[in-house]
Amino acid sequence: MAHIIVVGNEKGGSGKSTTSMHVATALSRMGYRVGALDLDVRQRSFGRYLENRAAFVAREGIDLPSPNYVRLEFDPSTDMDPISQAVTELDPESDFILLDCPGSHTRLSQIAHTLADTLITPMNDSFIDFDLLARLSPEGKVLGPSIYAEMVWSARQMRGQAGAGPIDWLVLRNRLGTQQMHNKRKVGGALDTLSKRIGFRVAPGFSERVIFRELFPRGLTLLDLKDIGVEQLTMSNIAARQELRDLISELQLPGVTVSF
Repeated sequence: MAHIIVVGNEKGGSGKSTTSMHVATALSRMGYRVGALDLDVRQRSFGRYLENRAAFVAREGIDLPSPNYVRLEFDPSTDMDPISQAVTELDPESDFILLDCPGSHTRLSQIAHTLADTLITPMNDSFIDFDLLARLSPEGKVLGPSIYAEMVWSARQMRGQAGAGPIDWLVLRNRLGTQQMHNKRKVGGALDTLSKRIGFRVAPGFSERVIFRELFPRGLTLLDLKDIGVEQLTMSNIAARQELRDLISELQLPGVTVSF
């Protein structure tokens, strides 16, 4: 069966779609068959990213490795939820299936988390985003899990009851700034404490870079730049590629050795 990767966080603007696009495309470039689903049926940032990519490839006549994107369809003639339908369709032809969740609590997101073999939770490096994972005292002491962490805990329990195996949960600290070192240390310390209590791993994610916003309209990623004629990468682009390389390594996906 395909290994299912879920990218989830009940807060918008944390970098879920950018993370989803780069993980899915990196795996495709390494020769893996990747299915892709966007569960945000309203905004569809990940889906539009992939549609932009398909349009760019067709317009420019070039071949770029890409995930197999399936748009969710709601079939009233069946009792099966649309995610299960799509996963069933993708599974025979996929090594990995990546599901990008909306930045809010929805039924589709709940279902997706029960399917996750690997869960990636991008968060901005601030206590505002941390609040979705845990409640803090005014002094910064972790009081207990918050709404999103409780939902993940529920998904883990459901998987355990179904004999589906554990969820490997990785929390990404996106937009780690070079300034405000005191706040960064406090967030890092709180995450380390919480990770031991509720069972997730912590890794640095993507820094804030203009290149991510520039690539979206064409559906491109950092790994596509040389294919479209960019010979000289900037230091920022090189650093971003290394961040992606580190992320793929940190995911510890079965059988995957980073090769880009």
